[in-house]
Amino acid sequence: MRMGYGLIGPRRERHTVAAQELDVLALPVGDDGVVIGVDSEGRPAVLGVNRPTPYEVTLIGGLWTAQVLALRAAATGARVAVETGRAQVWAPLAQAAGGGQQCVTLHEVGRVPPQGASAGSPVLVVRDCGMRPPRGRVVAGPWQAVLTLLPYLSPTAPRLVQQSSLVGVQRVSPDEAEQLGRLMNLPRTAVESLPTLGDGVTLWCNQRDRQFVMTQGTEAETGLLGAARRID
Repeated sequence: MRMGYGLIGPRRERHTVAAQELDVLALPVGDDGVVIGVDSEGRPAVLGVNRPTPYEVTLIGGLWTAQVLALRAAATGARVAVETGRAQVWAPLAQAAGGGQQCVTLHEVGRVPPQGASAGSPVLVVRDCGMRPPRGRVVAGPWQAVLTLLPYLSPTAPRLVQQSSLVGVQRVSPDEAEQLGRLMNLPRTAVESLPTLGDGVTLWCNQRDRQFVMTQGTEAETGLLGAARRID
C-alpha cells in the first residue's frame, strides 16, 4: 500500500481513440429542460428554460399549450409566476401544481413582484395578457425566463417576435402565416403548413432553426386541463 493512495490496482493498457475515429463516437446527451413533446421522428423535444442568461419566448397559440409548459416547468423545480387578466382559468392549475407547495403563483397584469430568481431557484414568468400585453415590470434575466402568450398575431407581435430567443407558432390564418413567414424567414413549406396544424402541434423557431413538435398531455395533465386544443 502506498501512503495516501490506497492499493495499487491491476495494470491495464490505456484506452485511446485516434483523432480520425472521434467522428464515429456519439453520446446520448440532450439539452436539460422541459420536455415539450416529440419531433417529427418521435424523439423527445426539450425546451431549456432554466438558463443563466435572459431567455424570452413568444407563443402564438392556445392557453392549453401554455399551461402544459407551465406545469412541466414547475415539475422540473422552477417557480412559475403567471401574469394574467383571467386568473379563473389558471386557478385550478395553481392549486394542483406542486403537491401542496405554492410553486405556481397568479398575479394581476402589471403586478408581478420581483421573483428573486437564482440557479437554485429558477423562475418562469408566463405572461397571459391578451392581444396587447403591456411592457412587463418583471423581465427576463439570469435564471428567469419569460414566456408571452398571444392568442393570435397582434400589432405587438412583431416587436415581441424580434426580441424573443424562441417563437412558438400554432395554427394561424393564411394571412397570419404569411406575416410570420416574413418575420421569421420561414421556408415556403412551413408557411403553407401553419394554417393546417392540428391541435397540440407547434412550430418552434428562431431566425436559424425550426422544428415542428407535437405536445400530448399526460393522463394527469388531461384530467386537469382537458384535451389539447388551439382555441380556448
